[in-house]
Amino acid sequence: MDVVRRNTDYALRAMINLAGRYRNGSASTRTIAVQEDIPYQLACKLLQKLHTARLVESCMGPKGGFRLRRKPSKISVLEIIELIQGPLALNRCLLGVRACKWQRSCSVRRKLLGLQRYISNHLRDIKLDDLVRNRSAVRNRRVKNIRSRKR
Repeated sequence: MDVVRRNTDYALRAMINLAGRYRNGSASTRTIAVQEDIPYQLACKLLQKLHTARLVESCMGPKGGFRLRRKPSKISVLEIIELIQGPLALNRCLLGVRACKWQRSCSVRRKLLGLQRYISNHLRDIKLDDLVRNRSAVRNRRVKNIRSRKR
């Protein structure tokens, strides 16, 4: 079972890409799709969904495309995940629906609820700017490794 689905992963990558260029203008859907290895048609759909949710805005013109509506430090990973795939839940009974007759007294549910809260809070605390910094650090390490192998 994937907690973060494929489309959500693509949306996160697109948003990290836009966060990385936050102060440097916009990026076209095609550019984002190529740089993040997202199928172009899917990138179009995801960016439209992000636009409708007011996480990104579109810019017209020859240098147009998409850019973040808010600072990367104000957009959480949880917000993006829930937009693309809906609320995260370890089990149906954690979604608030009456999933079974034992729901109110279930000891397993209580334990899962604690884990669910931890996961949601953790993902809410991760902001796009954290992921941009992490991506830059990983890329810098790769470049250093490649250079040291060539010597």
